Amino acid sequence: MKKVLAHKEIEVNDEGYLLDFSQWNKEVGEALANEQEIQMTNRHWEVIDYIHDKYKSEEPLSIRGIKKSGVLDIKEFYSLFPGGPLKKATLIAGIPKPKSCI
Repeated sequence: MKKVLAHKEIEVNDEGYLLDFSQWNKEVGEALANEQEIQMTNRHWEVIDYIHDKYKSEEPLSIRGIKKSGVLDIKEFYSLFPGGPLKKATLIAGIPKPKSCI
């Protein structure tokens, strides 16, 4: 399905995840965050950068992996992306929902 975000038409699945990562940019990420009622800060973007690095190196993402990353602790992850941090963070990052997310 098509959706217009940040003055750009993007393709998303029925859960709102981008179907084509090449359509993602920071403005699209910001718009996706706004839809999730998340105000992005530098700390949020640091987590998104970490997620992008993992995605580009084809490493699977999981809560356990985030916990072991040393990038942030689980409490902070939940406070930055409340109500399903891995689902929300990956959606904002423009990557597919991790297999570890239900």
